[in-house]
Amino acid sequence: MSELIDKALSTATQTRDIAFGKGANKKTGELFKKNFPGKKVIVVADENTFGACGDEVVASLKEAGVEFAADPYIFPGKPTLYAGYENVEKLREILRPMGDDVVCCSLASGTLNDLAKLASSELNREYMNVCTAPSVDGFAAFGASISEDGFKSTHSCPAPAALVADLDTMVASPMRLIETGYGDLIEKIPAGADWILADALGVEPIDDYVWSLAQSTLRDSLSDPAGCANRDPEAIEKLAEANIISGFAMQAANSSRPASGAGHQFSHVWEMEGHGTDWDPPLSHGMKVGVGTVASCAIWEEALKIDVDNLDIEAIVAATPSAAEVEKRVRSRHIDRIVDAAVENTLVKHLEGDALRERLTKIKEVWPELREKAKKQLYTPHEIQEMLKTAGAPYHPEMIKIDWDRFRETHFKAQNIRNRYTILDLLVDLNKTEEVVDKLFSPEGFWGKHRHPENN
Repeated sequence: MSELIDKALSTATQTRDIAFGKGANKKTGELFKKNFPGKKVIVVADENTFGACGDEVVASLKEAGVEFAADPYIFPGKPTLYAGYENVEKLREILRPMGDDVVCCSLASGTLNDLAKLASSELNREYMNVCTAPSVDGFAAFGASISEDGFKSTHSCPAPAALVADLDTMVASPMRLIETGYGDLIEKIPAGADWILADALGVEPIDDYVWSLAQSTLRDSLSDPAGCANRDPEAIEKLAEANIISGFAMQAANSSRPASGAGHQFSHVWEMEGHGTDWDPPLSHGMKVGVGTVASCAIWEEALKIDVDNLDIEAIVAATPSAAEVEKRVRSRHIDRIVDAAVENTLVKHLEGDALRERLTKIKEVWPELREKAKKQLYTPHEIQEMLKTAGAPYHPEMIKIDWDRFRETHFKAQNIRNRYTILDLLVDLNKTEEVVDKLFSPEGFWGKHRHPENN
């Protein structure tokens, strides 16, 4: 196990133990007995994840003398399992009658891990997970990303008490899951800039330890996209390690803030609108996040050109729409099933009058230092595109079937999706959103120059 994972584990509040590296699946039984003494196990998988490591995991549990409460419960592999609350309820009711002396051991990439996490939490039980792909940063994270009534949100629930991450299994995982893990990880770059921004404005202070977990190995882990595309074990190990540590950062923060910024909010819009959920396999979270990361970095690049020193604060305050006008605008943009939550998330961040005047004064005060910190944190949108392209992951909205008008509109919708201060909210405070989006989509703007993927 790496030193950084060992360090993160030593300060974790929920996860007690990890087996990480080659041959880790064979340690599943040992890990279970150590962390759940006297408990029985129920292995939960789908046909794909059980095929990846099920026999090896079951053999390890039996060899360790762990008692099975029932045969493994295996969801169908087709259609691909979806992270909807109805599947949480289904799994919860499978686990409920087994009693509190039974621990769920999920064999999972992102979806089933989240289902097991929330289902176990709702029964006030611990669980453990065996990772089957380096596909997400949520394995060791607090919270589960679940869709309910069309609205995707992070449900509060503890991380796994124990985690197994076998390198051989992850290297052999489907290529689309490696690509999605790269896409999920790369958004930590602009998400870090978003947190720097929120910290500078006194909205959400940076926790230095959490920051170190989320960011310290990030660039190195992203540095070999070709290795990821070629299933190089060292590159996959770095990708998996960084995603696991990112989960520990969220666990330490009790929030997804260390790992999720404006780029994720693009993805959340499309997920809440149901985009790609009826594909088989469904369009993955990380693929949408990757495209959102390019968009976020393009927004940042344009925002850093704003002449903040010469802003006319009184003119901005006078031109800012009222809460009623903002609500009307938000309601006109979103589909019915998510519109009320979008309004709530937007209005809680809305400022006008003296409160906005104070925020704008603060922005002018911190801008010189903030601008330099953000520049050091960020990659250019072109660099992000090239990294995603080399990793084999989508890097342009057309590649995930988001048409041009919809993509442009998402630049406005994304700010409504989370109560979290990001670069999108800075533009709203400055009353610059439309101006920046117009520039990005103009013939000389980033997206104007990159109208189609082949133009990159």
